[in-house]
Amino acid sequence: MQNKLAGKRIAILVADGFEQVEMTEPRKALENAGARTDLISPAKPKVQAAKHHDKGDTFPVDVPLDLAQPGDYDALLLPGGVANPDQLRTIPKAVHFVRSFFDRHKPVAAICHAPWMLVEANVVQGRNVTSWPSLQTDLRNAGAKWTDQPAVIDNGLVTSRKPDDIPAFNDAMIEVFSKAPEREVEPAGISRGRY
Repeated sequence: MQNKLAGKRIAILVADGFEQVEMTEPRKALENAGARTDLISPAKPKVQAAKHHDKGDTFPVDVPLDLAQPGDYDALLLPGGVANPDQLRTIPKAVHFVRSFFDRHKPVAAICHAPWMLVEANVVQGRNVTSWPSLQTDLRNAGAKWTDQPAVIDNGLVTSRKPDDIPAFNDAMIEVFSKAPEREVEPAGISRGRY
C-alpha cells in the first residue's frame, strides 16, 4: 500500500480522551501509505489520549480546530474513545467540520464511539454503518442501518467497531481514501502554517 495515498492530506479530529490506539495505528497506516496527516483538536497545544479507562500519552496538536479548514483536506479520520466524541459533539465548529466533509463528498472513516459525531452531524440517514455496540440504538434512531461487522464501507464512509478491528479498518480506510477526488490546491503564495 506504499504511496497509495501519496499527495493526500488527511485530517484527524480528536478531543481529550480519544482512544490512543485508534489514532496512532490508523495514522501510522495512512502515513505509511504516503499521506500527510494533521492532528486537529480544540485542545492546544497538546491533546490527551486514553488507553481504555486510563490516561494515555499526550500528542501535539498540528492545527487548532478554530483554524482548521475542511477544504484543506482530502479525507477525515475520527478516532473513538467515549469522552472524545462526547466532547466534540457539543462543539458546533467540530460538528460543522465533520458535516463539511459529507457536504463536499469527501471520504470519512470513524471507529468505535466516533460515529456519535456522525449522528450529531446528521449524516447517517440511510447509511450502512457499524460502531461500538452501545451506539447501535443511537445510530438506528438517526436512520442508519447498523450491522455487527469489523468494517463497513458505504459510499465514502468507513466505520468500524473496536480496536481489534483496526487492521480491517485500516485496509478499508486506505482503499476508500485512495479514491478521494483531488482537493483544490491553494493559489501560489498562500500557505497555511502548522500550529
